[in-house]
Amino acid sequence: MENYTYNSFTLQLEGFKVHKDYVYLAFISFLLAYIFIIILNVGIVALIVFDTNLHQPMYLLFCNLPFNDVLGNTVLLPRLLMDLLLPPSERHITYYACVVQAFSAHVIGTTTHTVLIIMAFDRYVAICNPLRYSTIMTNRMVVKLTASAWGVAFFLVAILLGLTIRLNRCRVMIMNSYCDNASLFKLSCESVLINNIYGLTFTVLLFSSSIGSMVLTYSKITIVCLTSNSKSLNSKALKTCSTHLVVYLIMISCGFIVIIMHRFPQYSDYRKLSGILFNVVPGGLNPIIYGVQSAEISRSLLKVFCRRSEQRKVVNSS
Repeated sequence: MENYTYNSFTLQLEGFKVHKDYVYLAFISFLLAYIFIIILNVGIVALIVFDTNLHQPMYLLFCNLPFNDVLGNTVLLPRLLMDLLLPPSERHITYYACVVQAFSAHVIGTTTHTVLIIMAFDRYVAICNPLRYSTIMTNRMVVKLTASAWGVAFFLVAILLGLTIRLNRCRVMIMNSYCDNASLFKLSCESVLINNIYGLTFTVLLFSSSIGSMVLTYSKITIVCLTSNSKSLNSKALKTCSTHLVVYLIMISCGFIVIIMHRFPQYSDYRKLSGILFNVVPGGLNPIIYGVQSAEISRSLLKVFCRRSEQRKVVNSS
């Protein structure tokens, strides 16, 4: 018979299971991944902020992604690293901290979709209405699009977690490596039908809006490119849109893997790993993809390295 502890404010995380012989290897791997993500994403944001040539709507909107990746991995990885060094029986977390982590994780995941949607809109205007681009994509429009991307995510996730917080809890074990909405409402012994209905509606709405906007946007861009005789337009579309599309496909693939793994409880360890990689993989690849594919960012990076090499020569000669 299961023992129940009602509305306990101290929860226990099952955590990420690693064989004791590989604990330190896993710890070092995740620590290096976290440092790598922070350096890359903070670096590319700093590059865009300080280089006035990159103060374009496309790059200003892109800044949301590295900010999101830094926030997402900071919410997840430090806690994961700490839990790896603790025995399973000592992996405790307060209920309020768990709710904050779950809220942050879902806002970050949702914002990734909404940010990529507004970035697709930017590419559509740049390629399909190039003469009106500067009048449509003003700084004010960039702020509005950014605020809407984050505002929609906050609103939808607030309802999602609000429906979970209302439930009384009779369990204390979080069956995951970090807190999320599903893990929280599974602590309840009450009916979670409303939670399941809203959660399913939320997921379907988010993914259908995301995929639908991408299909519609890129269909129109493809039509414009096929009917245009401008090689420069087609080249611009190929470079900027392929970068955006690769980033989107990486994100959507990681998201689908997490959703699919939730349907197979017997593979709980793989589900936990996929949830972690959902943050780590895009966070590490996004700045690399944009840095390699974007000619403007590549040129800006080259300037920085050339400037530093010149400064070193001056110091050495003096």
